[in-house]
Amino acid sequence: MIAKLYGRIDETSADHLVIDVNGVGYLVQASARTLAALGKTDDFATVFTEMQVSENDMRLIGFATREERDWFRLLTGVQGVGGKVGLAILSAIEPQDLALAIGSGDAAMVARANGVGPKLASRIVNELKDKVGALAGIGGGAKLAAAAGGGGHAGDALSALANLGFKPGEAGAAVALAVEELGADASLDALVRLALKKASKP
Repeated sequence: MIAKLYGRIDETSADHLVIDVNGVGYLVQASARTLAALGKTDDFATVFTEMQVSENDMRLIGFATREERDWFRLLTGVQGVGGKVGLAILSAIEPQDLALAIGSGDAAMVARANGVGPKLASRIVNELKDKVGALAGIGGGAKLAAAAGGGGHAGDALSALANLGFKPGEAGAAVALAVEELGADASLDALVRLALKKASKP
């Protein structure tokens, strides 16, 4: 099992790169987000990898961070989510926003990724909702999911901030801090007011 590669980026394309490690070129498939983060041709980069083996194929999937790789493993554990769809989701949605979407049951956000229909998006949310809350450190998943699914008015506060134009990741982090400070039983008005202050801080 190849878990990590470090070397010079020999070439890149829309969905993969070739990384030269001591004269050996590894073809690594990756999301658009990973390819942008790793750099350009002749840059040196570390790529975290997952190997997928089937009856007639063997491929390396690459990620810029361990967190993105962990998300890929979670996603491909859901029936109907193969490597291609997993990469499409990670190309379209940042890990922290994905954690928020799953934690709050927002299948519509997951369905924004290419190749993900409403049924599959709902299955992803339903199967991963409990797991996201238990996985501290994956894209901030535990804190964001706790804010969305921790009871009380957290979910409504998230919606309120989203309606005011805050990005899902910003809204989730702000509401999580507000819940932490005020407690899960705080009123919706109090949560929204404090979350707005937290989100507005530079």
